[in-house]
Amino acid sequence: MMHFRQRTISKPVCFSGIGVHSGKKVNLTIKPAPVNHGIKFVRTDLPDKPGVSAHFNMVVDTSLATVIGYDGFIVSTIEHLMAGFAGFSIDNAIVELDAYELPIMDGSAGPFVSHIKTAGIEEQPGPKYFFVVKEPIELEEDGKFVGVYPASKFKITCTIYYDHPLIKEQSYSIDMSDQVFEKEICRARTFGFLQEIEYLKKYGFARGGSLDNVIVLDEKGILNKDGLRFPDEFVRHKILDSIGDFSLLGIPVLGHVILNKSGHSFNHAFLKKFIENKKSWETRIIHDINELPQSKSLAI
Repeated sequence: MMHFRQRTISKPVCFSGIGVHSGKKVNLTIKPAPVNHGIKFVRTDLPDKPGVSAHFNMVVDTSLATVIGYDGFIVSTIEHLMAGFAGFSIDNAIVELDAYELPIMDGSAGPFVSHIKTAGIEEQPGPKYFFVVKEPIELEEDGKFVGVYPASKFKITCTIYYDHPLIKEQSYSIDMSDQVFEKEICRARTFGFLQEIEYLKKYGFARGGSLDNVIVLDEKGILNKDGLRFPDEFVRHKILDSIGDFSLLGIPVLGHVILNKSGHSFNHAFLKKFIENKKSWETRIIHDINELPQSKSLAI
């Protein structure tokens, strides 16, 4: 089901946890916001409680996570919560937190989605704008690829490859909807390789990472005793991350996004190219299903 009016949450919802990289405890509250407000993060631990909009032009780092910042302060690791907002078509919200990094929860968007659903989602009177893709836009470099093509819905197809016996090549494709996101994507957890995590910890990163919030792979398999939630949980999590990254365009895309071996940094580079290619898309209010573009998605 598609939503053609803006949406926010019905009442505030609170979370507590630790940042996966900082290891710092953080309290987070999501509050309703008015029409055309967008998603805004507010640092309640800093003087004057400064805020920053969740927009790709506010991204300051993508090396380990998606980090936004403004005027000297940052908000880190926003991608899972942003994917949760996008997955449930939430356009407007205020996110208050008392540290610089969001809580990792269980490494997925599942806990965020569960609490947001419990709080309720409210349809607002304002119409929703969409990026309607008219012509293909592609970015390819060093074996990585991202492209978007005309389609009547938001579809995402992702392929990953890791030289590991449990992963190898995995591909997955979804037609985005609340139901599909909740059932197939939102519970897929972040993952990392034991050797890399040990290296990151040595240099002060991944301080909050554990088997409770990361799928950890050694040379042969995974260390998590409960196993995987999906046989292809790895590519599903990459789709989760990409949904969060693409949500930083500010309004949803009607198009088929195809990703191959991409990550936060390359996704962000693509968003820049997307915005620059103004002839390849238009922004449009769509009031109902009858106004959707008739372009067919690529056959995959």
